[in-house]
Amino acid sequence: MAQTHRRASLQDADHGQGRILLVDDDPGLLRLLSIRLRAESYNVEAVESAAEALAALPRFRPDLVITDLRMENMDGIGLLKEIQRQRPGLCVLLLTAHGTIPDAVEATQSGAFGFLTKPVDKQQLLDYVERAMKVSGLPQTDDDWNSEIITRSPAMEECLQQARMVADTDTRVLITGESGTGKELLARAIHRASSRRDSPFVAINCSAMAEDLLESELFGHEKGAFTGAHRAHKGLFQAAHGGTLLLDEIGDMPMRLQVKLLRVLQEEQVRPVGSTEAVQVDTRVISATHQNLTELMHAGGFREDLFYRLNVVNIQLPPLHERREDVPLLVEHFLVRIAAEAGQQRNVYAPEAVEFLVANDWPGNVRQLFNVVRQNVALSPTRVISAEQVRSALGEQAASALPSFSEARDEFTRNYLSQLLQITGGNVSQAARLAKRNRTDFYKLLGRHQLNPEHFKKAR
Repeated sequence: MAQTHRRASLQDADHGQGRILLVDDDPGLLRLLSIRLRAESYNVEAVESAAEALAALPRFRPDLVITDLRMENMDGIGLLKEIQRQRPGLCVLLLTAHGTIPDAVEATQSGAFGFLTKPVDKQQLLDYVERAMKVSGLPQTDDDWNSEIITRSPAMEECLQQARMVADTDTRVLITGESGTGKELLARAIHRASSRRDSPFVAINCSAMAEDLLESELFGHEKGAFTGAHRAHKGLFQAAHGGTLLLDEIGDMPMRLQVKLLRVLQEEQVRPVGSTEAVQVDTRVISATHQNLTELMHAGGFREDLFYRLNVVNIQLPPLHERREDVPLLVEHFLVRIAAEAGQQRNVYAPEAVEFLVANDWPGNVRQLFNVVRQNVALSPTRVISAEQVRSALGEQAASALPSFSEARDEFTRNYLSQLLQITGGNVSQAARLAKRNRTDFYKLLGRHQLNPEHFKKAR
């Protein structure tokens, strides 16, 4: 099954209490620290340089980095700063044999989680690690909080890491991303990883109903508040009391209700339509949208004060075409799910068909992929779904295949050179300096990719 496959692919990463990346140019110390930490059930990867550590970050996805301060090429402070750029919020613990006050001050001012001197005291190390894991937001739930999200994509795993860190706080989260990327699934995962998991999770689509009905659904109404209000109705803020309320497509909320929502967030009270009394509510709000709220705010379509109330933490979900490695996993998951619903044997895709699925751009994202798989299963005369069936289901959107390595490299190089010529207005000498290539080699590259600098001068 796809979920089993996903867990298997991430089994090492999710084992034990957390993932720790050790960085030190002393192999003996690396071995000693690895033994100590693995004895406490931590999953450890050990590397001997900052360059190796940076290469391991997207693959290993550590919850904590423990690095030596004194290393050749890039030292521990340099590594710390690069980690902060790539993975904001990731805890970094620095080690040094030179336990001087200036070292400690610099480490602290640079944002290190902690500072330990060699030889490392075992208990002090474990105490620091335990504190760092709490800060990293490791889920304290026994259940698989993110089981509905099928992925092996580093970009998506980064989103899950952010979600996990923020889950057990009441911090408001704004989830953004294209339609069909799984915003509601992520909101549910945050709820399940939080201390509110045993209370209700309620979701409402703010673009799916008229303004008056949306107001009544959110805030409730008293009996007789308007025509047809034959009895009192508790709104979703009250229904989600103690739990989580997802305001999906928040960008489509009418301006009048934005004002009322802002007041609820400020006062933690709701006043049902037709009532003169406010009701206290304890509801965590997560919002989601496919729109650019910043642009909408500048255009006058969204309140600035409400935007900053909702956008405390922003998690941007990647579109499916940026996580193509997830397509085979998702397809397998959907095939198992469809077969279980129908009580029949599971279909399979021919290898060429899977290539078509992976190569497609998926403007409708995961939702579109699911619809295509369901259509293929429904119309397939045999258990094996062919490439032609996939091509037929995709229609004009069907992609031929993923580009080869050389084709992708040439496309990247051509785009890079074009960008340099655009920046410099066709000035080859300046563009060559930016690319750190000599002028003769740069001209050869331009010729190989059929780029004429004169065209860029004219454009300028």
